[in-house]
Amino acid sequence: MTSTFMGIEIGKRGVHVHQQALNVTGHNLTNASTEGYSRQRIEMSAFDPIYLPGLNREETPGQIGQGTVVERIQRIRDQLLDKQIVSQSSEEGYWQARDPYVRMMDQIYLEPGEKSIRSKMDEFWDAWEELANFPADSHPRTSILERGKTLIDGIHRRYQALKGLQVMADEDIQLTVVKVNELSREIAALNRDITRIKAQGDNPNDLMDRRDLLVDTLSSIIDVTVDNRDSDEFMVHTAGLVLVQGKIGRQFDLERNIDTEGYSRIVWQETGDEARFRRGSLAALVELRDLTIEDEIQTLDNMTMNFADLVNEVHRAGYGINGTTGNNFFSEYPFVTNVNGNYDRDGDGVYDSSYIYRINGTNVLESQAQTGLEGEITLSGPGGENIRVPYYSTDTVQDIITRINNSGAEVAARLNRDGYLSLKATAAGTVEGLERQNPDFVIRHIEDSGFFLGGYAGIFADSGPGGNYDWAQADAVAVLRGGAENYALAPIAHPSGWIEVNPSLVRDPGSVASGFGFNGHAANPGNGDAAAAIAAIRNTPVMVGALGTFDDYFADAAGRIGTLGERTGTALETENLIMKQLRDMRQSVSGVNIDEELSNMIKYQHGYAAAARFVTTVNSMLDTLINRMGV
Repeated sequence: MTSTFMGIEIGKRGVHVHQQALNVTGHNLTNASTEGYSRQRIEMSAFDPIYLPGLNREETPGQIGQGTVVERIQRIRDQLLDKQIVSQSSEEGYWQARDPYVRMMDQIYLEPGEKSIRSKMDEFWDAWEELANFPADSHPRTSILERGKTLIDGIHRRYQALKGLQVMADEDIQLTVVKVNELSREIAALNRDITRIKAQGDNPNDLMDRRDLLVDTLSSIIDVTVDNRDSDEFMVHTAGLVLVQGKIGRQFDLERNIDTEGYSRIVWQETGDEARFRRGSLAALVELRDLTIEDEIQTLDNMTMNFADLVNEVHRAGYGINGTTGNNFFSEYPFVTNVNGNYDRDGDGVYDSSYIYRINGTNVLESQAQTGLEGEITLSGPGGENIRVPYYSTDTVQDIITRINNSGAEVAARLNRDGYLSLKATAAGTVEGLERQNPDFVIRHIEDSGFFLGGYAGIFADSGPGGNYDWAQADAVAVLRGGAENYALAPIAHPSGWIEVNPSLVRDPGSVASGFGFNGHAANPGNGDAAAAIAAIRNTPVMVGALGTFDDYFADAAGRIGTLGERTGTALETENLIMKQLRDMRQSVSGVNIDEELSNMIKYQHGYAAAARFVTTVNSMLDTLINRMGV
């Protein structure tokens, strides 16, 4: 049956509920500027009526209510929109991380410009042309040496700048992995607290907001997916594996990798397996360090190595004004000291590899002569695969050379100044998911099913099919025709960082070659043929690979960096617009609207006042009943 004091209880519940509603409104207002905060709404419901169906029910009409109670305090979130933001954040983070590095790379190149490497190389060629016109003078030789040193200094500065960017990216990777580990631990700790609070029947809205904010931050760093966002088993996946599961937050470690010059390799702490991310700022940093910047360094190395090799090739054959010959203009530092290029790659004390950079044939070829041969040349590719280059009886020598250079193999071809076929290693390529092979500029595999490389060009000692050069063995040069003068050892990695003008020429400028000798006799002091031949390298199609001349290299570098910057800027702008739209949509759903909250505050204030007035009225009635009625 109903109680005499039932009205007091109804009023008290109304006061408490509206007071709590005012507190929720105040909580919303004070967190209107808090990042990641979701507005909260109090859900009220009528308290259970006093009479429920039963045999002991009092015979009174209707069910008598007992006021109101707080059903729950719910945060306002759109889970579908949250998942879209988590998914898209990794794209925005990827381009945000790339943008500053690409802009810094653009500043490094300065192509074209008066201070660029291209302008310094033009001055270097001009000095050789001057020597070709005045081969007996000393001033052009001094000018060549000074301009050569200036050019090399420019190459060194570009290499050091690119290397500095690479080191900066590696340091950013280390700091970012630490941040990812911290976020993983924090999300797992919040999961534990949220689970405990939910077990007590409460809604830990602020903790879930904090967790969602951490997930948003994490999703901009690595590509993640979230499962069971508001259930007890909250999970975060990345790189195909679980990163956070409930109160367990997995961690990443960094391992130094000798094969990548000691740069950090990201691995799962538990298993040691490498973690590979597709998007996010961490993926962008790894790609910048291992691909984008490394490719630029290798392109610079490739240009530098071929530039030095071509100049040295002519200079060795020429004579200085003092009668000396056989001198390199640029210093060469081989990776190995063994004359056959043998190297102990696995460190067991036994030679197991051959590090050879260039192999020359022994037969003079005509570039436009048809070979009349058919077969297939097999060359090593950038990812360790073999690339097959067919040739046909109607092909000219130049046709085969062009086909080799356009094949994408790590071996490129040209006819040198004496008409011999020259095969050179290019910088080791990169395939996604594979590490670079070390060192660069190593010929790894050459094979010919026909007679072109053997009997025709004189590369292999065997003139018939079956010629096969493979670097994964000691004394691989035994299959080559000719002696050590027909091949060159692989250089130390990154020649753009160490190449120098030959110190012996600096000490004695008279050794700078100007003319070619004849029948073993020194060149005439007035002969400038060698200097002219070096100057002619400027416009001769001598660059290996798809690029024809050194001018092509500089034009390609400027265009490549410009295109990279344009693409990065456009992509970043696009992603920023997409994310702004998504965040604005979420703010319209979950953000605090001051006007709305003030309106609610007035509503709850009136509700509180009405409930309090009801209590006062009931109290007055009871006072009359108890204290003012006679016995």
